[in-house]
Amino acid sequence: MFNRENIKDDVYKLLANDESGHDYDHVLRTNRLAIKFAKEEKENNSIINEDVVSLIALLHDVDDYKIFGKTQASKLTNAKMIMKRHEIDNTIQKQVVKAIKTMGYSNYLKGIRPESIEGQIVSDADMCDSLGAIGILRLFSFSKEKGNGVVFNRNIFPNEVLTYEEYTRKKMSNNNSVVNKFFERSFILKDIMFTKAGEKEAAKRHKIEVDFLRQLFYEEEAYEWIEYLDNYILTKNIEQ
Repeated sequence: MFNRENIKDDVYKLLANDESGHDYDHVLRTNRLAIKFAKEEKENNSIINEDVVSLIALLHDVDDYKIFGKTQASKLTNAKMIMKRHEIDNTIQKQVVKAIKTMGYSNYLKGIRPESIEGQIVSDADMCDSLGAIGILRLFSFSKEKGNGVVFNRNIFPNEVLTYEEYTRKKMSNNNSVVNKFFERSFILKDIMFTKAGEKEAAKRHKIEVDFLRQLFYEEEAYEWIEYLDNYILTKNIEQ
């Protein structure tokens, strides 16, 4: 269908220098995880096209608005250019474009989700890469690259329910701590997976983040935050 290594070369040229956590390594991890999920899900759904899964995964961030701006993100200029260069079938191009346009947490807040099984698989893989040890590193990298917020402000607790507008505003705000972003985004991801494979992986990575925060609060002697975390877990049932 297409040469994945050649596609990867094009993606590398676009994302190699990114420092926001949406770099080439993120794309490769998402691709590997998406293929893994596809193989697991294929046991119950033989129509899953692994080539399409891989193409969506490899191209899902080549027009990301955080890197290339909202205008290009809306047009998916790079993704379309790469697919055209590699002579991808027009039907598949449309499927890939539709999937990419409906992925991401911002779209979730607007009530937009991928419809195809291939798009859902990549969505799960992409969100799983925002969780666990890698997710923690990416969250810190993004905050540092954007210069927005301190690591932990014990005086400002999270806003657990955010609209799309509030989420976008807080994401770029200098008043929001990295710790708060776990509660305002990361902890929600486990419950919006599409696939069984995604649910299983997300649950494991969630526990890593919960343990990290609990240890951080302990070392900071922020005992009111340990209580807050425990109440959050009890209310949201996020470790189960």
